[in-house]
Amino acid sequence: MKPLLIARNLSRNFGGLKAVDMVDFSVNPGEVRAVIGPNGAGKTTLVSLLCGRIEPSSGVIGFNGEDITRVPAHIRVRMGIAYTFQITSIFPNLTVYDNVALAAQRTLTDGRSRKALDASVRDAMLHVGLTERASTPAAALSYGHQRLLEIAMGLALHPRLLILDEPTQGLSDGEIKDFIKLVRDIRKETTVLLIEHNMDVVMRLADRITVMENGRILAEGAPRSIRANAKVQQAYLGTADG
Repeated sequence: MKPLLIARNLSRNFGGLKAVDMVDFSVNPGEVRAVIGPNGAGKTTLVSLLCGRIEPSSGVIGFNGEDITRVPAHIRVRMGIAYTFQITSIFPNLTVYDNVALAAQRTLTDGRSRKALDASVRDAMLHVGLTERASTPAAALSYGHQRLLEIAMGLALHPRLLILDEPTQGLSDGEIKDFIKLVRDIRKETTVLLIEHNMDVVMRLADRITVMENGRILAEGAPRSIRANAKVQQAYLGTADG
């Protein structure tokens, strides 16, 4: 199986700080891939490089067989990479429907009708359970529903790869349970790259886990092997929540 996303010798320096240091990384089509590590490990910088929010200092990034190393973020969206932020990034004064519609319009072509846009928006809202809140201003949503709205905005792009950065941050136990069900549903159609601190969520969802420390990859493997890895336990799992 050819990887959907691949990075080779990927680095990003901020002055003398090597936030990402010579990382080799790949994501296969159809998998749920998790990236974990302590704060400052380089996780968010890595995914920012992958989605084009920042440029690498060195290295190569490929997506679906194409070199996207210098491709701008908005073009990567059209190519099929959607990224939800660690902190909610919504338009608070717009309704749920309009937030999702704005996202969907980023992939519209001249040949797509208003009817097709409406269908795309409603399908995304249905996926995350926000259909009944379509006319609700985003600012009036609970924090958990705002996170779901952001995922709906990502799904409306019909991505081949959906990157979720700390999606369960601030969610209640019940909302986390619903999120796990949601990702299991999403993976039927979309490859998922998950950056997450909640180890219970990671172990229940991920096919493979990448552990980062100090900008480098410390370990990779299936959940069981990662849980049993002594280096991972010392660097992260022993002090992680859950």
